[in-house]
Amino acid sequence: MDEFTKPYESRRKHAWLIPFICLLAGGALIGISTNLAKYAGEIGLGPLAFLFWSITGAAIILLAVALLRHKPPPFSARSFEYYFVAALVSVAGSNLIFFSAVPHVGAGFVALIIALPPLLTYLGALALRMERFQLFRAFGVAAALVGAGILAARKFSAPDASVFWILLVLCGPVLLAIGNLYRTLRWPDNASPDALAPGMLIAAAIMLGVLGILPNLSLTVPLGEVMPLGLIIVQAFIFAGQFLLLFLLQKTGGPVLLSLLGSVGAVVGVPVAVFLQGETPPDGLILGASLIALGVALVTWGGIKMAKPKEQS
Repeated sequence: MDEFTKPYESRRKHAWLIPFICLLAGGALIGISTNLAKYAGEIGLGPLAFLFWSITGAAIILLAVALLRHKPPPFSARSFEYYFVAALVSVAGSNLIFFSAVPHVGAGFVALIIALPPLLTYLGALALRMERFQLFRAFGVAAALVGAGILAARKFSAPDASVFWILLVLCGPVLLAIGNLYRTLRWPDNASPDALAPGMLIAAAIMLGVLGILPNLSLTVPLGEVMPLGLIIVQAFIFAGQFLLLFLLQKTGGPVLLSLLGSVGAVVGVPVAVFLQGETPPDGLILGASLIALGVALVTWGGIKMAKPKEQS
């Protein structure tokens, strides 16, 4: 190896750091976002209004960044399809379910449920031949799923459990898994992550805005108070960072590693809900969180092991 190839080889060996950092940071933002949704309900912000204005703010932020970097969202039939389908399953539909359910089942439980997509994503990726079977990753996904499943089962057995909202929340991971696979399969040619993210959020804001026209649904925000507006601004920046990291992780780590965002979000979101929001710790928290953390580590390590043969070839 000569002096010219050494820097290149060093970059390849550490290429896994980028998706790993995106995974940890993006998952942390998801955990914080879930808790902000509960606090929004406590100060009088409806789930739809909070989600719509936060997504709109995030879309403006990311669009401004993309334009400053001379990477505007692509405009074509393919990209518009991508924006609206991805927005429906990955942003508008799933987040509306989660934000609406938080007051009924708690922020901690919603954060844990968001950890469930890995198995669905992994099975879908195997079926579509987007991933090849790898023991480390399979065991890691199973560990994360078992950890989240233990916590979900304990929630069902609680005497005050709301079965309707628990079942509805379980639909969210299905949408997230579909979104993980779709965004990889239909990624527009030559499009960068920071160009696609604002397009998806703009499409999500349009969907949520149309939904707000329906009877008994409202996008109004109490303008005479500082806290609701301040919370929307904070959530807008969190969404901007979360979805930008999501697209970066999608491009660098693939759909299976991406699906573990929810697992990291659970590890962050549950302690925040318990210690800062005053929620009762879920039964089986230590065992469930440990298995989720083990799953994240094994899937990441499996990805590194799979990447080495590619680099050598």
